[in-house]
Amino acid sequence: MKKSRRDFIAGSIKFGAIASLAPGTLYAATVQTATAGKGGDGFNFLFQGDSITDGNRTRDNDWNHVMGHGYPYIIASRLWFDFPAKGFHFFNRGISGNKLTDLAARWQKDTLDIKPDLLSILIGVNDTAAFIKGDKNFTAGEYEKGYRELLQQTKEKLPNVQLVLCEPFILRGARVNDKWNEYAAEIAQRQEIVKRLSTEHNAIFIEFQAAFDKALLKAPAEYWIWDGIHPMPAGHELMAREWIQQVRKKLKFIR
Repeated sequence: MKKSRRDFIAGSIKFGAIASLAPGTLYAATVQTATAGKGGDGFNFLFQGDSITDGNRTRDNDWNHVMGHGYPYIIASRLWFDFPAKGFHFFNRGISGNKLTDLAARWQKDTLDIKPDLLSILIGVNDTAAFIKGDKNFTAGEYEKGYRELLQQTKEKLPNVQLVLCEPFILRGARVNDKWNEYAAEIAQRQEIVKRLSTEHNAIFIEFQAAFDKALLKAPAEYWIWDGIHPMPAGHELMAREWIQQVRKKLKFIR
């Protein structure tokens, strides 16, 4: 049953009171009781990852900035605008610098406790950088093993969650040019891993690399990704469009 506008406002006031008392628990206190209804009503979207997802988001109750300024913000803005009656909820739990092991360490609090209906993950470029810098704990094999374990844990706890697995990506730029061949080879391995895991878990697979490579026909790499890793505003817009285009093929209620 859909909530009336009055019920929604009352819930928002209650939500604001909770947030003002405990900013650190801003969303978990209310999201745990939310369930997606028929046609996607009340659907919870959660974005997980590193700095590309983080987008310099705030960690308090300031709704101007909780989604950051990257592709999750653009996606949330567009879907909130297009479907105001759906009561969608969007959450960003990306943290700058994170690798797969960091996600695993905070998975219960920052993912499972939120109980998303859709979980979007973008992780891997920091794992790649750590390996290239000499840390053998971050091989492609360890990435696959850890990622698969994380997804298995998620499906055990949230059997109905829709997974969206985004491949890591790079373009030529200051952070990767000196070791471009190594970066390209290692990222390619992790892209294949994410694609394979997507098939295993019936996840929506987002091919960001192909989208960025195609964009090079319109403008040079630095127009889309300023340092080879972190997208420019146009790059985040590209990501948001590609994400929505692929996700709406599966979620008919956002068409």
